Amino acid sequence: QVPLVESGGGLVQAGGSLRLSCASTPGDRVVAWFRQAPGKERQFVAAIRGRGRPYYADSMKDRITISRDNAKNTAYLEMRSLNSDDTAVYYCAAGPAASYGEDYLYGLESSYVYWGQGTQVTVSS
Repeated sequence: QVPLVESGGGLVQAGGSLRLSCASTPGDRVVAWFRQAPGKERQFVAAIRGRGRPYYADSMKDRITISRDNAKNTAYLEMRSLNSDDTAVYYCAAGPAASYGEDYLYGLESSYVYWGQGTQVTVSS
């Protein structure tokens, strides 16, 4: 597996939008985004099956969209209406399968075997 590489992070004003990219995602695997804010545990943001069904964290589902382009081996996370609570390092991860048997598995870190180095998102108020 080629290392996952996130990009697209940066500094954005509150209320703004960003699109994160994750390169080298395997087309036949679940891909997910997690984030970790300073002093907090890493938390699930969104996941997408190999064939495209998305899963979202309830706290963010109205403001984010996960997608993938398997022809480009790239996954995306679009985030809107950003606020200071969204400041975090965002990580891309890939799992060992194209889908999981139970929905809760998509939100667990232990469901993923490949991780990127993360991209920093900072939202200024």
